[in-house]
Amino acid sequence: MKHYVLKRLGQSVLAVLGAATLVFFIIRLSGDPARLMLPPEASEEQVTALRESLGFNQPLWMQYIDYLKNLFTGDLGNSLYYKESALKLVLERMPATIDLAMFAIIIAVTVGLLAGIVSAYKKNSWIDYVVNGWIFLTQSLPVFWIGIVLIMIFAVNLHWLPTSGNRGLESIILPALTLAAYPIAPIARTMRASLIEVMDKGYMITSQAQGFSKPSRILKRGLKNAFLPVITVISLEFGVMIAGAVVTETIFSWPGVGQLIIQGVSNRDFPLVQASILVISIIYIAITLVTDLIYHRLDPRIKVH
Repeated sequence: MKHYVLKRLGQSVLAVLGAATLVFFIIRLSGDPARLMLPPEASEEQVTALRESLGFNQPLWMQYIDYLKNLFTGDLGNSLYYKESALKLVLERMPATIDLAMFAIIIAVTVGLLAGIVSAYKKNSWIDYVVNGWIFLTQSLPVFWIGIVLIMIFAVNLHWLPTSGNRGLESIILPALTLAAYPIAPIARTMRASLIEVMDKGYMITSQAQGFSKPSRILKRGLKNAFLPVITVISLEFGVMIAGAVVTETIFSWPGVGQLIIQGVSNRDFPLVQASILVISIIYIAITLVTDLIYHRLDPRIKVH
C-alpha cells in the first residue's frame, strides 16, 4: 500500500508539472502574449513596454525557468485587469464552482445509479429500452440548449426559480441540473453494464439456487461488487464538471472560475487565464489521485507493477 501511494503521488507531481508546462507553452504558441493582451490599436512602444514589464522579451527557456520558480512559490502573476494576484482571484471563485459541481454530481449520481440499476434489473424489457433511449437523448443534447430550455420553463414561464446569479439554494438548482445532464449517461451505462456482468457471476447464480429473490441478490451482493467501476466514472465526471463548467456558469451568470476564465479571455488577461487553467488542472489531478487510492483500498487485487 505504501509503495502504491508513493508511486501515485510521484505520478501526480509529474502530471502537475506536465500540465503547468502545457499551459505555459500553449499560451505562448498562440502568438506574442504582449501583443495579444493589448488592443489592436496599441502602438509598438506600448507592446514593447508590456513585453519588457512581463519578461516576455527574455528567451523562452528563461521565461519557463522563471515560471517554474514562481509556480513553486505560489506566484502565478497579477491579473492585468483586476490588478490583484491571479491565484487569489481564482481561489476566491473556486468555492462557487465546487458548490455547483457538488450539487450537480449528487443529482447525476442519484439519477444515473437509479437508471442503471433499473435498466439492468429489467434487462431487454421495454423499461430497459426506454431508459437507454432517455440516456442517449440526454447525452446528445448540447449543455447550452438544456440550460436555455430550463430557464424558459422554470424561470420565464413558471417563475419558480431565478434565471441567474447566486442568491441562495434556489439559484443553484437550474445550473446544477444543466451541469448534471451529461454525466448521468456514463454513470448509468457503467452501472448497468457492471451490474449485468455481476449478475452472471457464479456466486450470484448460487444465491439464486439457494432461494434468494432477485431484488435480494442485487441489494445484498450485486450492488457492492458492481459499484467499483462506477467509482472511477463518478470521480472523473466530477473533475470534468469542475473543468467544464465554463458554459453552464456563463449561461446562468454563476460567479465561478468558469465565468472568470471567460472574463479573462474577453479582457485579454493572460495571467488570469493561465492561473485558472492551472488550478483546475491541479484539482483534476488531485481528484484522480484520491480516486485511485480509494479504489485500491476497496479492491486489494490492484497491485503495483
